[in-house]
Amino acid sequence: MKSDIVKKGPTRSAHRSLFYAMGYGPEDLDKPLIGVVNSFNEIIPGHIHLRTIAEAVKLGVAAAGGTALEFPSIAVCDGIAMGHEGMKFSLASRELIADSIEAVATAHGFDGLVMIPNCDKVVPGMLMAAARLNIPAVVVSGGPMLAGRHHGKDVSVSSTFEAAGKFTAGKMTADEMEDLEKHACPSCGSCAGLFTANTMNSLTEVLGMGLPGNGTIPAAYFGERRLLAKRAGQVILDLVKRDIKPRDILTKKAFENAITVDMGIGGSSNTVLHLIAIAYEAGVTLLPPVFDEISARTPYITKLSPGGSHHMQDLNEAGGLSAVMHELAKKNLLHLDALTVTGTLGDRIARAEIERPDVIKSVDAPYRKTGGIAILKGNLAPDYAVVKASAVTEDMLVFKGSAKVYNSEEAAIEAIVGGEIKDGHVVVIRYEGPEGGPGMREMLNPTAIITGMGLKVALLTDGRFSGATRGACIGHVSPEAMAGGPIAFIQDGDIIDIDIPNRKLDLVISDAEMEKRKQNWVKPEAKIKTGYLSRYARLTTSASMGAVLK
Repeated sequence: MKSDIVKKGPTRSAHRSLFYAMGYGPEDLDKPLIGVVNSFNEIIPGHIHLRTIAEAVKLGVAAAGGTALEFPSIAVCDGIAMGHEGMKFSLASRELIADSIEAVATAHGFDGLVMIPNCDKVVPGMLMAAARLNIPAVVVSGGPMLAGRHHGKDVSVSSTFEAAGKFTAGKMTADEMEDLEKHACPSCGSCAGLFTANTMNSLTEVLGMGLPGNGTIPAAYFGERRLLAKRAGQVILDLVKRDIKPRDILTKKAFENAITVDMGIGGSSNTVLHLIAIAYEAGVTLLPPVFDEISARTPYITKLSPGGSHHMQDLNEAGGLSAVMHELAKKNLLHLDALTVTGTLGDRIARAEIERPDVIKSVDAPYRKTGGIAILKGNLAPDYAVVKASAVTEDMLVFKGSAKVYNSEEAAIEAIVGGEIKDGHVVVIRYEGPEGGPGMREMLNPTAIITGMGLKVALLTDGRFSGATRGACIGHVSPEAMAGGPIAFIQDGDIIDIDIPNRKLDLVISDAEMEKRKQNWVKPEAKIKTGYLSRYARLTTSASMGAVLK
Protein backbone atom coordinates (compact mmCIF):
# COMPACT_ATOMS: atom_id res chain seq x y z
CA MET A 1 0.00 0.00 0.00
CA LYS A 2 1.09 3.57 -0.67
CA SER A 3 0.63 4.36 3.02
CA ASP A 4 3.40 1.90 3.90
CA ILE A 5 5.79 4.83 3.45
CA VAL A 6 4.48 6.30 6.72
CA LYS A 7 3.84 3.15 8.77
CA LYS A 8 6.05 0.16 7.82
CA GLY A 9 9.57 -0.81 8.85
CA PRO A 10 11.98 0.11 11.63
CA THR A 11 12.65 3.59 10.22
CA ARG A 12 8.96 4.40 10.71
CA SER A 13 8.91 3.78 14.46
CA ALA A 14 8.51 7.51 15.17
CA HIS A 15 5.73 7.74 12.59
CA ARG A 16 3.79 4.93 14.26
CA SER A 17 4.29 6.58 17.61
CA LEU A 18 2.63 9.73 16.30
CA PHE A 19 -0.35 7.73 15.03
CA TYR A 20 -0.64 6.06 18.45
CA ALA A 21 -0.70 9.56 20.02
CA MET A 22 -3.99 10.18 18.19
CA GLY A 23 -5.58 6.92 19.30
CA TYR A 24 -4.91 4.84 16.21
CA GLY A 25 -3.73 1.31 17.04
CA PRO A 26 -1.62 -1.23 15.12
CA GLU A 27 -4.82 -2.77 13.73
CA ASP A 28 -5.76 0.63 12.22
CA LEU A 29 -2.37 0.96 10.57
CA ASP A 30 -2.74 -2.47 8.97
CA LYS A 31 -5.64 -1.09 6.91
CA PRO A 32 -5.57 1.32 3.96
CA LEU A 33 -5.36 4.94 5.13
CA ILE A 34 -8.14 6.98 3.54
CA GLY A 35 -7.99 10.78 3.64
CA VAL A 36 -11.41 12.41 4.07
CA VAL A 37 -11.15 15.96 2.75
CA ASN A 38 -13.94 18.01 4.34
CA SER A 39 -14.70 21.62 3.38
CA PHE A 40 -17.00 22.09 6.39
CA ASN A 41 -17.19 25.63 7.78
CA GLU A 42 -19.68 27.94 9.45
CA ILE A 43 -19.73 30.69 6.82
CA ILE A 44 -21.26 28.88 3.80
CA PRO A 45 -24.79 27.39 3.80
CA GLY A 46 -23.60 24.72 1.38
CA HIS A 47 -21.02 23.57 3.93
CA ILE A 48 -22.63 24.08 7.33
CA HIS A 49 -23.86 20.45 7.42
CA LEU A 50 -20.79 18.69 6.03
CA ARG A 51 -19.75 17.26 9.40
CA THR A 52 -22.69 14.86 9.09
CA ILE A 53 -21.58 13.90 5.57
CA ALA A 54 -18.03 13.27 6.78
CA GLU A 55 -19.24 11.10 9.67
CA ALA A 56 -21.25 8.98 7.21
CA VAL A 57 -18.23 8.69 4.91
CA LYS A 58 -16.07 7.51 7.80
CA LEU A 59 -18.66 4.88 8.74
CA GLY A 60 -18.54 3.61 5.17
CA VAL A 61 -14.73 3.53 5.15
CA ALA A 62 -14.65 1.60 8.43
CA ALA A 63 -17.31 -0.87 7.26
CA ALA A 64 -15.30 -1.60 4.12
CA GLY A 65 -12.06 -2.19 6.03
CA GLY A 66 -10.23 1.13 5.92
CA THR A 67 -8.98 3.72 8.38
CA ALA A 68 -10.44 7.18 7.76
CA LEU A 69 -8.44 10.30 8.62
CA GLU A 70 -10.22 13.63 8.16
CA PHE A 71 -8.57 16.92 7.22
CA PRO A 72 -10.02 20.28 6.15
CA SER A 73 -10.21 22.38 3.01
CA ILE A 74 -10.89 26.10 2.80
CA ALA A 75 -13.87 27.50 0.92
CA VAL A 76 -15.29 30.88 -0.14
CA CYS A 77 -19.02 31.62 -0.34
CA ASP A 78 -19.52 33.30 -3.71
CA GLY A 79 -22.84 34.78 -2.60
CA ILE A 80 -21.40 36.49 0.48
CA ALA A 81 -18.21 37.46 -1.39
CA MET A 82 -20.20 38.92 -4.31
CA GLY A 83 -19.92 42.58 -5.24
CA HIS A 84 -16.83 43.54 -3.22
CA GLU A 85 -13.10 42.79 -2.93
CA GLY A 86 -13.80 39.35 -1.49
CA MET A 87 -14.91 38.04 -4.89
CA LYS A 88 -11.34 38.46 -6.16
CA PHE A 89 -10.47 35.46 -3.97
CA SER A 90 -13.19 33.13 -5.25
CA LEU A 91 -11.61 31.71 -8.40
CA ALA A 92 -8.14 32.13 -6.90
CA SER A 93 -9.19 29.91 -3.98
CA ARG A 94 -9.59 27.00 -6.41
CA GLU A 95 -5.81 26.80 -6.76
CA LEU A 96 -5.26 27.06 -3.00
CA ILE A 97 -7.69 24.17 -2.46
CA ALA A 98 -5.94 21.96 -5.02
CA ASP A 99 -2.49 22.85 -3.69
CA SER A 100 -3.38 22.27 -0.04
CA ILE A 101 -4.92 18.86 -0.73
CA GLU A 102 -1.84 17.89 -2.73
CA ALA A 103 0.36 18.95 0.19
CA VAL A 104 -1.55 17.06 2.89
CA ALA A 105 -2.21 13.91 0.86
CA THR A 106 1.38 13.59 -0.33
CA ALA A 107 2.90 14.40 3.06
CA HIS A 108 0.88 11.67 4.77
CA GLY A 109 0.93 8.90 2.19
CA PHE A 110 -2.81 8.29 1.84
CA ASP A 111 -3.95 5.24 -0.12
CA GLY A 112 -7.11 7.00 -1.28
CA LEU A 113 -9.24 10.09 -0.80
CA VAL A 114 -12.92 10.81 -0.27
CA MET A 115 -13.54 14.45 -1.10
CA ILE A 116 -16.46 16.38 0.39
CA PRO A 117 -17.01 19.74 -1.37
CA ASN A 118 -20.22 21.57 -2.16
CA CYS A 119 -19.73 25.02 -3.61
CA ASP A 120 -18.43 26.82 -6.66
CA LYS A 121 -14.62 26.62 -6.58
CA VAL A 122 -14.34 23.84 -4.02
CA VAL A 123 -15.71 21.16 -6.35
CA PRO A 124 -13.31 21.88 -9.24
CA GLY A 125 -10.46 22.52 -6.80
CA MET A 126 -10.88 19.06 -5.31
CA LEU A 127 -11.22 17.44 -8.73
CA MET A 128 -8.03 19.20 -9.84
CA ALA A 129 -6.24 17.81 -6.79
CA ALA A 130 -7.55 14.31 -7.50
CA ALA A 131 -6.32 14.45 -11.08
CA ARG A 132 -2.95 15.87 -10.05
CA LEU A 133 -2.31 13.36 -7.26
CA ASN A 134 -3.75 10.42 -9.24
CA ILE A 135 -4.43 8.22 -6.24
CA PRO A 136 -7.86 6.50 -5.91
CA ALA A 137 -10.51 9.12 -5.12
CA VAL A 138 -14.27 9.60 -5.01
CA VAL A 139 -16.25 12.80 -4.53
CA VAL A 140 -19.46 13.10 -2.49
CA SER A 141 -20.94 16.58 -2.20
CA GLY A 142 -23.29 18.02 0.40
CA GLY A 143 -26.20 18.42 -2.02
CA PRO A 144 -28.31 21.35 -3.22
CA MET A 145 -30.46 23.68 -1.15
CA LEU A 146 -34.23 23.43 -1.42
CA ALA A 147 -35.96 26.27 -3.25
CA GLY A 148 -37.77 28.74 -1.04
CA ARG A 149 -41.45 29.65 -1.34
CA HIS A 150 -42.62 33.24 -1.46
CA HIS A 151 -46.13 34.38 -2.38
CA GLY A 152 -46.85 30.96 -3.86
CA LYS A 153 -43.76 30.81 -6.08
CA ASP A 154 -40.42 29.03 -5.89
CA VAL A 155 -37.56 31.44 -5.16
CA SER A 156 -33.82 31.19 -4.51
CA VAL A 157 -30.83 33.38 -3.76
CA SER A 158 -30.89 34.72 -7.34
CA SER A 159 -34.32 36.19 -6.56
CA THR A 160 -32.78 38.24 -3.77
CA PHE A 161 -29.95 39.52 -5.98
CA GLU A 162 -32.54 40.66 -8.53
CA ALA A 163 -34.59 42.24 -5.74
CA ALA A 164 -31.90 44.92 -5.44
CA GLY A 165 -32.71 46.05 -8.99
CA LYS A 166 -36.45 45.99 -8.35
CA PHE A 167 -35.94 48.07 -5.22
CA THR A 168 -33.75 50.55 -7.14
CA ALA A 169 -36.41 50.85 -9.86
CA GLY A 170 -39.17 51.38 -7.29
CA LYS A 171 -40.80 48.02 -8.10
CA MET A 172 -40.31 46.61 -4.59
CA THR A 173 -40.46 48.14 -1.13
CA ALA A 174 -37.86 47.61 1.57
CA ASP A 175 -40.35 45.53 3.57
CA GLU A 176 -41.08 43.31 0.57
CA MET A 177 -37.36 42.82 -0.03
CA GLU A 178 -36.80 41.88 3.61
CA ASP A 179 -39.68 39.38 3.49
CA LEU A 180 -38.19 37.77 0.37
CA GLU A 181 -34.76 37.55 2.03
CA LYS A 182 -36.24 35.53 4.88
CA HIS A 183 -37.81 32.95 2.56
CA ALA A 184 -35.34 32.58 -0.33
CA CYS A 185 -32.88 30.16 1.29
CA PRO A 186 -34.83 27.75 3.51
CA SER A 187 -32.22 25.03 4.08
CA CYS A 188 -28.55 24.19 4.04
CA GLY A 189 -27.00 23.17 0.72
CA SER A 190 -25.56 24.72 -2.42
CA CYS A 191 -27.90 27.42 -3.81
CA ALA A 192 -31.03 25.85 -5.27
CA GLY A 193 -30.77 26.63 -8.99
CA LEU A 194 -28.47 25.28 -11.69
CA PHE A 195 -25.78 27.74 -10.69
CA THR A 196 -22.05 26.93 -10.76
CA ALA A 197 -21.95 24.79 -7.61
CA ASN A 198 -24.82 22.54 -8.63
CA THR A 199 -23.60 22.37 -12.21
CA MET A 200 -20.17 21.21 -11.06
CA ASN A 201 -21.64 18.72 -8.58
CA SER A 202 -23.76 17.37 -11.43
CA LEU A 203 -20.82 17.17 -13.82
CA THR A 204 -18.77 15.37 -11.15
CA GLU A 205 -21.36 12.63 -11.43
CA VAL A 206 -21.18 12.67 -15.23
CA LEU A 207 -17.37 12.65 -15.24
CA GLY A 208 -17.60 9.45 -13.23
CA MET A 209 -15.94 10.77 -10.05
CA GLY A 210 -19.18 10.87 -8.02
CA LEU A 211 -22.01 8.43 -7.38
CA PRO A 212 -25.48 8.63 -8.96
CA GLY A 213 -27.47 11.32 -7.16
CA ASN A 214 -24.38 13.33 -6.18
CA GLY A 215 -25.55 16.38 -8.12
CA THR A 216 -29.25 16.39 -7.31
CA ILE A 217 -30.24 14.77 -3.98
CA PRO A 218 -31.08 17.79 -1.79
CA ALA A 219 -29.00 18.45 1.31
CA ALA A 220 -32.21 18.50 3.36
CA TYR A 221 -32.93 14.87 2.40
CA PHE A 222 -30.82 13.81 5.37
CA GLY A 223 -31.22 10.05 5.08
CA GLU A 224 -30.58 9.84 1.34
CA ARG A 225 -27.59 12.13 1.54
CA ARG A 226 -26.00 10.15 4.40
CA LEU A 227 -26.56 6.87 2.59
CA LEU A 228 -24.83 8.32 -0.46
CA ALA A 229 -21.90 9.44 1.70
CA LYS A 230 -21.65 6.04 3.41
CA ARG A 231 -21.64 4.37 0.00
CA ALA A 232 -18.82 6.69 -1.13
CA GLY A 233 -16.78 5.60 1.89
CA GLN A 234 -17.23 1.98 0.86
CA VAL A 235 -16.51 2.62 -2.83
CA ILE A 236 -13.11 4.17 -2.11
CA LEU A 237 -11.86 0.88 -0.63
CA ASP A 238 -12.93 -0.93 -3.78
CA LEU A 239 -11.08 1.63 -5.90
CA VAL A 240 -7.94 1.19 -3.76
CA LYS A 241 -8.17 -2.60 -4.03
CA ARG A 242 -8.55 -2.46 -7.82
CA ASP A 243 -6.05 0.42 -8.16
CA ILE A 244 -8.47 2.55 -10.20
CA LYS A 245 -7.16 6.11 -10.23
CA PRO A 246 -8.70 9.46 -11.28
CA ARG A 247 -6.81 9.56 -14.58
CA ASP A 248 -8.34 6.18 -15.48
CA ILE A 249 -11.72 7.90 -15.17
CA LEU A 250 -10.95 11.50 -16.23
CA THR A 251 -10.30 10.68 -19.88
CA LYS A 252 -11.11 12.61 -23.04
CA LYS A 253 -14.36 10.61 -23.29
CA ALA A 254 -15.33 11.61 -19.75
CA PHE A 255 -14.81 15.30 -20.46
CA GLU A 256 -16.80 15.06 -23.69
CA ASN A 257 -19.61 13.40 -21.73
CA ALA A 258 -19.51 16.18 -19.14
CA ILE A 259 -19.64 18.91 -21.79
CA THR A 260 -22.52 17.14 -23.52
CA VAL A 261 -24.60 16.99 -20.34
CA ASP A 262 -23.57 20.56 -19.50
CA MET A 263 -25.04 21.67 -22.83
CA GLY A 264 -28.13 19.50 -22.38
CA ILE A 265 -29.02 20.96 -19.00
CA GLY A 266 -27.88 24.54 -19.65
CA GLY A 267 -25.20 24.66 -16.96
CA SER A 268 -23.14 27.57 -15.71
CA SER A 269 -20.74 29.33 -18.07
CA ASN A 270 -18.06 28.84 -15.40
CA THR A 271 -17.89 25.18 -16.35
CA VAL A 272 -15.79 26.17 -19.36
CA LEU A 273 -13.09 27.46 -16.99
CA HIS A 274 -13.34 24.56 -14.58
CA LEU A 275 -13.49 21.65 -17.00
CA ILE A 276 -10.47 23.03 -18.87
CA ALA A 277 -8.59 23.36 -15.57
CA ILE A 278 -9.47 19.84 -14.40
CA ALA A 279 -8.51 18.42 -17.80
CA TYR A 280 -5.18 20.25 -17.60
CA GLU A 281 -4.41 18.50 -14.30
CA ALA A 282 -5.48 15.17 -15.79
CA GLY A 283 -3.18 15.59 -18.79
CA VAL A 284 -6.09 15.92 -21.23
CA THR A 285 -6.08 18.69 -23.84
CA LEU A 286 -9.40 20.53 -23.74
CA LEU A 287 -9.93 23.81 -25.61
CA PRO A 288 -12.95 26.16 -25.76
CA PRO A 289 -13.93 25.27 -29.38
CA VAL A 290 -14.80 21.74 -28.20
CA PHE A 291 -17.62 23.21 -26.10
CA ASP A 292 -19.16 24.83 -29.16
CA GLU A 293 -18.75 21.74 -31.32
CA ILE A 294 -20.60 19.66 -28.74
CA SER A 295 -23.19 22.40 -28.16
CA ALA A 296 -24.05 22.40 -31.87
CA ARG A 297 -25.20 18.77 -31.72
CA THR A 298 -26.69 18.62 -28.22
CA PRO A 299 -30.36 19.48 -27.55
CA TYR A 300 -31.17 21.62 -24.54
CA ILE A 301 -33.65 19.49 -22.56
CA THR A 302 -33.97 21.01 -19.08
CA LYS A 303 -34.79 24.57 -18.14
CA LEU A 304 -33.69 25.16 -14.57
CA SER A 305 -33.27 28.42 -12.69
CA PRO A 306 -31.94 30.94 -13.69
CA GLY A 307 -33.02 30.00 -17.24
CA GLY A 308 -36.36 28.60 -16.08
CA SER A 309 -38.56 28.08 -13.03
CA HIS A 310 -37.45 24.58 -11.98
CA HIS A 311 -34.79 23.94 -9.34
CA MET A 312 -32.46 21.07 -8.43
CA GLN A 313 -35.08 19.28 -6.32
CA ASP A 314 -37.28 19.13 -9.44
CA LEU A 315 -34.46 17.60 -11.47
CA ASN A 316 -33.95 15.06 -8.68
CA GLU A 317 -37.65 14.12 -8.78
CA ALA A 318 -37.44 13.86 -12.57
CA GLY A 319 -34.81 11.11 -12.41
CA GLY A 320 -31.67 13.18 -11.92
CA LEU A 321 -28.61 13.20 -14.14
CA SER A 322 -29.02 9.50 -14.94
CA ALA A 323 -32.37 10.25 -16.62
CA VAL A 324 -30.83 13.20 -18.50
CA MET A 325 -27.97 11.00 -19.74
CA HIS A 326 -30.33 8.16 -20.68
CA GLU A 327 -32.29 10.61 -22.83
CA LEU A 328 -29.22 12.15 -24.47
CA ALA A 329 -27.86 8.67 -25.19
CA LYS A 330 -30.85 8.08 -27.49
CA LYS A 331 -29.04 10.28 -30.01
CA ASN A 332 -25.69 8.55 -29.40
CA LEU A 333 -24.29 11.69 -27.80
CA LEU A 334 -22.45 9.99 -24.93
CA HIS A 335 -19.54 7.58 -24.57
CA LEU A 336 -21.30 4.84 -22.63
CA ASP A 337 -18.09 2.83 -22.22
CA ALA A 338 -16.51 5.60 -20.11
CA LEU A 339 -15.40 4.37 -16.70
CA THR A 340 -16.90 5.69 -13.46
CA VAL A 341 -16.11 4.93 -9.81
CA THR A 342 -18.82 2.22 -10.00
CA GLY A 343 -18.48 0.63 -13.45
CA THR A 344 -19.27 2.04 -16.88
CA LEU A 345 -21.54 4.97 -17.59
CA GLY A 346 -23.73 2.74 -19.75
CA ASP A 347 -24.35 0.32 -16.89
CA ARG A 348 -25.09 3.20 -14.54
CA ILE A 349 -27.86 4.73 -16.65
CA ALA A 350 -29.31 1.58 -18.26
CA ARG A 351 -32.47 1.55 -16.14
CA ALA A 352 -32.92 5.29 -15.74
CA GLU A 353 -36.22 6.87 -16.78
CA ILE A 354 -37.69 10.35 -16.94
CA GLU A 355 -40.14 10.65 -14.06
CA ARG A 356 -41.26 14.22 -14.79
CA PRO A 357 -41.52 15.11 -18.49
CA ASP A 358 -42.24 18.70 -17.50
CA VAL A 359 -38.68 18.93 -16.15
CA ILE A 360 -36.69 16.78 -18.60
CA LYS A 361 -37.84 17.09 -22.21
CA SER A 362 -37.43 14.49 -24.94
CA VAL A 363 -34.44 14.87 -27.26
CA ASP A 364 -37.01 14.91 -30.07
CA ALA A 365 -38.87 17.87 -28.57
CA PRO A 366 -36.25 19.93 -26.67
CA TYR A 367 -36.42 23.53 -25.55
CA ARG A 368 -33.75 24.29 -28.17
CA LYS A 369 -31.96 22.10 -30.66
CA THR A 370 -28.54 23.29 -29.54
CA GLY A 371 -26.87 23.40 -26.14
CA GLY A 372 -27.03 25.84 -23.28
CA ILE A 373 -23.59 27.47 -23.65
CA ALA A 374 -22.22 29.28 -26.69
CA ILE A 375 -18.59 30.13 -27.46
CA LEU A 376 -18.25 33.44 -29.30
CA LYS A 377 -15.34 34.78 -31.35
CA GLY A 378 -14.65 37.91 -33.34
CA ASN A 379 -12.42 40.98 -33.37
CA LEU A 380 -13.48 41.70 -29.79
CA ALA A 381 -12.69 38.16 -28.60
CA PRO A 382 -9.90 36.70 -30.77
CA ASP A 383 -9.47 33.78 -28.35
CA TYR A 384 -13.02 33.32 -27.10
CA ALA A 385 -15.89 34.58 -24.99
CA VAL A 386 -18.66 32.55 -23.36
CA VAL A 387 -22.37 33.11 -22.82
CA LYS A 388 -25.02 31.00 -21.14
CA ALA A 389 -27.32 31.03 -24.17
CA SER A 390 -29.99 29.04 -22.35
CA ALA A 391 -30.54 32.02 -20.02
CA VAL A 392 -30.80 34.58 -22.85
CA THR A 393 -34.27 35.57 -24.08
CA GLU A 394 -35.02 35.06 -27.77
CA ASP A 395 -35.12 38.81 -28.48
CA MET A 396 -31.58 39.28 -27.13
CA LEU A 397 -29.79 36.48 -29.00
CA VAL A 398 -28.90 39.03 -31.69
CA PHE A 399 -28.20 42.54 -30.38
CA LYS A 400 -26.38 45.69 -31.42
CA GLY A 401 -25.78 48.33 -28.82
CA SER A 402 -23.80 51.37 -27.81
CA ALA A 403 -20.94 50.73 -25.39
CA LYS A 404 -20.82 52.15 -21.87
CA VAL A 405 -17.33 51.32 -20.58
CA TYR A 406 -16.22 50.84 -16.96
CA ASN A 407 -12.84 49.76 -15.64
CA SER A 408 -14.17 47.99 -12.56
CA GLU A 409 -17.31 46.28 -11.29
CA GLU A 410 -17.81 48.97 -8.64
CA ALA A 411 -17.84 51.74 -11.27
CA ALA A 412 -20.39 49.80 -13.33
CA ILE A 413 -22.73 49.22 -10.36
CA GLU A 414 -22.55 52.91 -9.43
CA ALA A 415 -23.50 53.82 -13.01
CA ILE A 416 -26.35 51.33 -13.16
CA VAL A 417 -27.86 52.40 -9.84
CA GLY A 418 -27.27 56.04 -10.80
CA GLY A 419 -29.41 55.73 -13.93
CA GLU A 420 -26.62 56.05 -16.53
CA ILE A 421 -27.57 52.78 -18.27
CA LYS A 422 -30.47 52.87 -20.71
CA ASP A 423 -32.13 50.37 -23.03
CA GLY A 424 -29.87 49.64 -26.00
CA HIS A 425 -26.58 49.94 -24.13
CA VAL A 426 -23.86 47.30 -23.89
CA VAL A 427 -22.27 47.59 -20.45
CA VAL A 428 -18.56 46.78 -20.71
CA ILE A 429 -16.77 45.88 -17.46
CA ARG A 430 -13.05 45.37 -18.04
CA TYR A 431 -9.79 44.93 -16.13
CA GLU A 432 -11.60 42.21 -14.17
CA GLY A 433 -9.89 39.19 -15.81
CA PRO A 434 -7.65 36.63 -14.11
CA GLU A 435 -4.67 39.00 -14.14
CA GLY A 436 -6.44 42.35 -14.23
CA GLY A 437 -8.96 41.79 -11.43
CA PRO A 438 -7.02 40.00 -10.23
CA GLY A 439 -9.07 36.86 -9.74
CA MET A 440 -11.73 37.21 -12.47
CA ARG A 441 -14.66 38.30 -10.32
CA GLU A 442 -18.22 37.19 -11.00
CA MET A 443 -20.59 40.00 -11.98
CA LEU A 444 -23.87 38.80 -10.49
CA ASN A 445 -24.55 42.10 -8.74
CA PRO A 446 -24.67 44.27 -11.88
CA THR A 447 -26.50 41.63 -13.94
CA ALA A 448 -29.09 41.01 -11.24
CA ILE A 449 -29.69 44.74 -10.71
CA ILE A 450 -30.19 45.23 -14.45
CA THR A 451 -32.57 42.26 -14.60
CA GLY A 452 -34.51 43.58 -11.62
CA MET A 453 -34.74 47.04 -13.21
CA GLY A 454 -36.10 45.50 -16.42
CA LEU A 455 -33.50 47.10 -18.70
CA LYS A 456 -32.94 45.72 -22.21
CA VAL A 457 -29.15 45.80 -22.30
CA ALA A 458 -26.24 43.40 -22.78
CA LEU A 459 -23.18 43.02 -20.54
CA LEU A 460 -19.65 42.22 -21.61
CA THR A 461 -16.67 41.48 -19.37
CA ASP A 462 -13.24 39.86 -19.21
CA GLY A 463 -14.39 38.71 -15.78
CA ARG A 464 -17.02 36.05 -15.14
CA PHE A 465 -20.73 35.78 -14.58
CA SER A 466 -22.34 33.75 -11.83
CA GLY A 467 -24.24 30.61 -12.72
CA ALA A 468 -27.21 32.51 -11.27
CA THR A 469 -26.91 35.19 -13.97
CA ARG A 470 -29.51 35.44 -16.70
CA GLY A 471 -29.67 37.67 -19.75
CA ALA A 472 -27.28 38.61 -22.58
CA CYS A 473 -24.22 38.44 -20.34
CA ILE A 474 -20.98 37.59 -22.14
CA GLY A 475 -17.94 36.79 -20.04
CA HIS A 476 -14.41 35.36 -20.24
CA VAL A 477 -13.58 37.79 -23.08
CA SER A 478 -10.06 36.76 -24.05
CA PRO A 479 -7.44 38.08 -24.24
CA GLU A 480 -8.36 40.15 -21.22
CA ALA A 481 -7.86 43.90 -21.02
CA MET A 482 -4.80 43.62 -18.76
CA ALA A 483 -3.13 41.48 -21.42
CA GLY A 484 -3.86 44.08 -24.12
CA GLY A 485 -6.90 42.32 -25.53
CA PRO A 486 -9.30 44.29 -27.76
CA ILE A 487 -11.73 44.78 -24.87
CA ALA A 488 -9.18 47.31 -23.56
CA PHE A 489 -9.66 49.46 -26.68
CA ILE A 490 -13.47 49.92 -26.52
CA GLN A 491 -14.62 53.53 -26.14
CA ASP A 492 -17.95 54.91 -24.94
CA GLY A 493 -20.38 55.06 -27.85
CA ASP A 494 -18.73 52.31 -29.91
CA ILE A 495 -21.19 49.89 -31.46
CA ILE A 496 -20.86 46.27 -30.31
CA ASP A 497 -22.40 43.55 -32.45
CA ILE A 498 -23.54 40.41 -30.62
CA ASP A 499 -24.78 37.43 -32.67
CA ILE A 500 -25.12 34.39 -30.42
CA PRO A 501 -26.68 32.01 -33.02
CA ASN A 502 -23.75 32.69 -35.37
CA ARG A 503 -21.22 32.79 -32.49
CA LYS A 504 -19.94 36.29 -33.30
CA LEU A 505 -18.77 39.12 -31.05
CA ASP A 506 -17.44 42.21 -32.84
CA LEU A 507 -16.52 45.82 -32.19
CA VAL A 508 -17.79 47.79 -35.17
CA ILE A 509 -14.64 49.73 -36.05
CA SER A 510 -12.12 49.36 -38.86
CA ASP A 511 -8.97 47.26 -38.57
CA ALA A 512 -6.94 50.44 -38.91
CA GLU A 513 -8.75 52.09 -36.00
CA MET A 514 -8.33 48.97 -33.89
CA GLU A 515 -4.58 48.96 -34.59
CA LYS A 516 -4.32 52.68 -33.79
CA ARG A 517 -6.01 52.16 -30.42
CA LYS A 518 -3.75 49.20 -29.71
CA GLN A 519 -0.64 51.29 -30.32
CA ASN A 520 -1.91 54.01 -28.00
CA TRP A 521 -2.83 51.62 -25.16
CA VAL A 522 -0.73 51.72 -21.98
CA LYS A 523 -0.94 48.81 -19.56
CA PRO A 524 -2.17 50.07 -16.18
CA GLU A 525 -0.50 49.30 -12.87
CA ALA A 526 -1.55 46.17 -11.00
CA LYS A 527 -4.49 46.81 -8.67
CA ILE A 528 -3.02 44.62 -5.94
CA LYS A 529 0.74 44.51 -5.35
CA THR A 530 1.15 42.27 -2.28
CA GLY A 531 -0.13 38.99 -0.90
CA TYR A 532 -1.65 35.94 -2.55
CA LEU A 533 -3.60 37.83 -5.22
CA SER A 534 -0.48 39.57 -6.49
CA ARG A 535 1.23 36.18 -6.86
CA TYR A 536 -1.89 34.80 -8.51
CA ALA A 537 -1.93 37.67 -11.02
CA ARG A 538 1.69 37.02 -12.00
CA LEU A 539 1.22 33.26 -12.44
CA THR A 540 -2.27 32.87 -13.89
CA THR A 541 -2.97 31.94 -17.50
CA SER A 542 -5.76 33.34 -19.69
CA ALA A 543 -9.37 32.34 -19.16
CA SER A 544 -9.10 30.53 -22.49
CA MET A 545 -6.64 28.16 -20.76
CA GLY A 546 -8.78 27.70 -17.65
CA ALA A 547 -7.04 30.43 -15.60
CA VAL A 548 -4.73 27.79 -14.14
CA LEU A 549 -1.44 28.71 -12.53
CA LYS A 550 1.83 28.02 -14.30
